[in-house]
Amino acid sequence: MSVQMLDWIIVVAILVVCFSPALFFGRRAGKNSSEFFASGRSVPWWLAGISMVATTFSSDTPNLVTDIVRRQGVAGNWCWWAFLLSGIATVFFYAQLWRRSGVLTDLEFYEVRYSGKAASFVRGFRSIYLGLFFNCIIMATVCLAACKIAAIMFGLERWQTLLAVGLLNVVFAALSGLWGVLVVDMIQFFIMMTSVIAAAYFAVNLPEVGGLSAMIEKLQTTVGPDGINYLNMLPDFTNNWDLAMAIFIMPIAVQWWATWYPGGEPGGGSYIAQRMLASKSEKDALKSVLFFNVAHIVLRPWPWILVALASLIVYPQLGDIAEAFPVLKNEPALLGHDIAYPAMLFCLPVGFMGLMIGGLICANSSTMLTHLNWGASYLVHDFYRRFLKPNETEKHYVMMGRWATVLLFFGAAGMVYLLDTAKDAFDVILQIGAGTGLIYLLRWFWWRINAWCEVTAMVSSFLISVAFLVLNKLHYIHTAAPELCEKCKTHGICDIPYLSTDKCLLITVVFTTACWLITAWLTPQTDKKRLVEFYKTVRPFGPGWTKVREEAGISREEAAMTRENIPMALLGWMAGVSMVLTALFAVGNLLYGRIGLFWVLTAVCCISIAIVGYVLNQLWNSPTGKPTQPKLSE
Repeated sequence: MSVQMLDWIIVVAILVVCFSPALFFGRRAGKNSSEFFASGRSVPWWLAGISMVATTFSSDTPNLVTDIVRRQGVAGNWCWWAFLLSGIATVFFYAQLWRRSGVLTDLEFYEVRYSGKAASFVRGFRSIYLGLFFNCIIMATVCLAACKIAAIMFGLERWQTLLAVGLLNVVFAALSGLWGVLVVDMIQFFIMMTSVIAAAYFAVNLPEVGGLSAMIEKLQTTVGPDGINYLNMLPDFTNNWDLAMAIFIMPIAVQWWATWYPGGEPGGGSYIAQRMLASKSEKDALKSVLFFNVAHIVLRPWPWILVALASLIVYPQLGDIAEAFPVLKNEPALLGHDIAYPAMLFCLPVGFMGLMIGGLICANSSTMLTHLNWGASYLVHDFYRRFLKPNETEKHYVMMGRWATVLLFFGAAGMVYLLDTAKDAFDVILQIGAGTGLIYLLRWFWWRINAWCEVTAMVSSFLISVAFLVLNKLHYIHTAAPELCEKCKTHGICDIPYLSTDKCLLITVVFTTACWLITAWLTPQTDKKRLVEFYKTVRPFGPGWTKVREEAGISREEAAMTRENIPMALLGWMAGVSMVLTALFAVGNLLYGRIGLFWVLTAVCCISIAIVGYVLNQLWNSPTGKPTQPKLSE
């Protein structure tokens, strides 16, 4: 793969355009922790929304989608498409509530919603658990993708790629704060979209592929693993029930509400909550999340999917990739289906290759910068400031945020050597976060949930997830080394069955949910004064807060002034999901040449858009016609 001088000029130009905002925002970010972590709560909806999309537009995401398509077909993407259900729920149920809370981070919410030592414990524990451990795993998957891309394109070893990624991202994140991250995200989003569309165009038009129509025709008759049809957007429920259960039924029925995953959290959270909290109003928070879900599901996937489908023709087997790129012999652990995406980039002509390299750097930086800033906000604001040094100056906390940024990258870089593929990392993250999602949905609508419920959910989910990981590892060891079985048979551990990801997820969800529900009734209630204060500030709606509303002395009529209610939110949720999915499949059917189905889906999408518009109008306007915006104590 040859990179010409013009390509390098384009790469340098992209880096200058993207990262020069650090010079401008560095001084502003250093004013105080609110500016560094929340941009002074003055971010418009379009900037917050683009930033959310750009964050999920990581260098590992094309690799992940390619891995999924090559192993499970287009339908395999339901493992992340299903999170649309929680994303749209955030729009109509949670976005305005988050913005009203007035907290700086979503972890600060725990001491606004709950009371006692348990609330402090949850905030402190999750600041380390999510901000350090979980966050480093996510960043490690991003860095792993960068290592695979750099190995294919430039023959770099892991440590060399990590050094380059670290120098670029850590310096920028430490200097610019969230404002710099947001502006860079906006610039990077358009560069990344342009580059991936170009990659899809040139990949599909390779001589081996023969163009879009020829590719569709070839793959229509190609049988994949377990008899799958690579092009199907829905799994085969008749002939491959196990796969359909794993990639569609479980994600749609359970995963979206039961699993915590950054960017797809039930009820919002992590950097999605960070952007909502940084928005300048409730309307901006709501519109930003709506835009994010549309762009996240509709705009981004198909260019990646087209490249993945083309790779099935160019590199039908992993051995074909290994043969084409001898450099992988030095790093055999990097060889997986996810590496097919960077392997396909050889098709790009001069100029576009530079655009793609710049786009991939942008994609990596966009996600890394967000996670570095988000993780640092947890470590500094929710742990260091809250528990260790509560009375220091704002400049001190900004400085600690910058040091935390450095710490986080070193943690992520170390974990890169423990991961093999993007899909494996995705499954591990889902498994560890399984079972906790329902509590994040219901804590806004049922006063009885307390801090001990969250402690129980975290502990039970983690313990059973680790148990499943160990059991499956033992199963793998004994399968790979049969001689161990005879030695260990008397101890009764050789007949350990293998539990698939979907079975582990379901068992974890049932076990965790049962644990925290029991805890809700057996442990002390949240202090009534705290509940009343929370209700007056946030105004959660629904019958689950009737008792607290009455204690707060707020009439039913006064509470209804927000125009928020569960039936209206449900209508918006269903219409929003319909709008996004029909748009997604309309684009897919247009690419497949199914014009009739394209128009049917487009018509349904238009109807859904009209319903969404109606619901938003009802939510945003009070009976007097004036927007309802409860004042925040910021």
